[in-house]
Amino acid sequence: MKLIVQRPMLFRQLADCIVLTCAFLFSQEMVVLLKHPAMAQPANLWLLLISQVTWLLTGQYSTHLYDDFRSRPFSYEFMAITKTLLLHVCILTFVGFYFFKHLYSPRLFIGIYTTSIYIIMLVTKLLIKKMLVKLRSYGLNKKNILIIGAGETGQNFLQTISANDHYGYQCVGFVDIAPNEAVNGKYLGNISDLTRIFEKHEIDDVVLALPQSTREEREHIIVTSEQAAKRVKIIADCHQHCSSMVKMSLFGHFPLISIRTTPLDDAGIQQLKRAFDILFTVVMMAAFSWLFLLIAVLIKLTSAGPVIYRQERWGLKNKRMVIYKFRTMRVNCEEIGTSGEYLQAERNDPRVTKIGKILRKTNLDELPQFFNVLRGEMSFVGPRPHCTPMHVEMQKTVKHYMLRHQVKPGITGWAQINGCRGECKSLLEQQKRINLDIWYIENYSIWLDIQIVFQTIVNMIRGDKNAF
Repeated sequence: MKLIVQRPMLFRQLADCIVLTCAFLFSQEMVVLLKHPAMAQPANLWLLLISQVTWLLTGQYSTHLYDDFRSRPFSYEFMAITKTLLLHVCILTFVGFYFFKHLYSPRLFIGIYTTSIYIIMLVTKLLIKKMLVKLRSYGLNKKNILIIGAGETGQNFLQTISANDHYGYQCVGFVDIAPNEAVNGKYLGNISDLTRIFEKHEIDDVVLALPQSTREEREHIIVTSEQAAKRVKIIADCHQHCSSMVKMSLFGHFPLISIRTTPLDDAGIQQLKRAFDILFTVVMMAAFSWLFLLIAVLIKLTSAGPVIYRQERWGLKNKRMVIYKFRTMRVNCEEIGTSGEYLQAERNDPRVTKIGKILRKTNLDELPQFFNVLRGEMSFVGPRPHCTPMHVEMQKTVKHYMLRHQVKPGITGWAQINGCRGECKSLLEQQKRINLDIWYIENYSIWLDIQIVFQTIVNMIRGDKNAF
């Protein structure tokens, strides 16, 4: 128990070594069970040692597996475990095939070993996290912090750690330029008293929450804290603008804070999404080429005018583009109202043709946008682009509207499968739609795209009450 409380990282490393050993022994027994001869004992010992050293080194210095995750959800640790395992497998495979060639079945062993590590490690890490949370609820494994700055930023930070006991932080007190009655007796003194405060109180971390502090004040705080062997953490002046996807990186010697990052900022993920778009679109066009022809004939037979409707909309990086749709309204019908507003399609809209009602209800009017996808202007899944009048208006009225244009627009999207289709007049409805789009951007994954595509197909078959 003392080791867990005082040296949690060492405890986690020892636990990982035990997990690797258990997985190793289990894998060896499974190889024997599958009627393969057991490996020689010396090879077992050396390979296990290499495995443990590799895991600890990559986890410590490459994948940040042993960072303090107390204030972050388990998903962060899950990703660190996955990255460590991938590196571990690559190294272990190389070592196994080049230095342990006498092993009878290295592929089978490494396959079982890797799977065992992943399953046991995830369960163990989750149990350890829950155990540490439980210990912190009893006042153990906590860090004492000193907050410098008793203003709004400092007090909000205190409220955050007070409302989240599982983070394992407790505030020793506040330091500020002048006393503040709002800190309820936790004021410990002025910035000039830092040395005395460090000597008098047991403090692990110093949190600098003085947004308006001068350079000289910050330098004095940092130098004095480091001389007392205290870790200093700074709340950035832009914290109120940061999203949950905030990221910090070094640009030369300059720390840069990206207040809002997304998975699609990664070039590799962009290429994966583009490959999915092209593959899926080509398959759909090949499978339903007859449907394009059928719809075109029906439009021509039921109303005068062109088959394809072109409209200016706005896409990636707020660039103009022209999207293609099957025409669903009468030619030359009114698009702008008497007061200059854009006339969205309404339920039982007289402008919509008979075949147009079916096309709009089933989303089949969007099929020509496959060509926009192939041209690279759109993605199959993404925020739906708006026409110019709505685009200009919503820039002014809807919060975070332009964040949608950090990614390519889509034929279908997260907002659409969650009921945000059709007429959208009120500001509340518009904001809801934009919020769903931003959630998609910040939580993108290829599996989410597949889910949205599947749900879109389901909605097409059963019909959407908001599609008209």
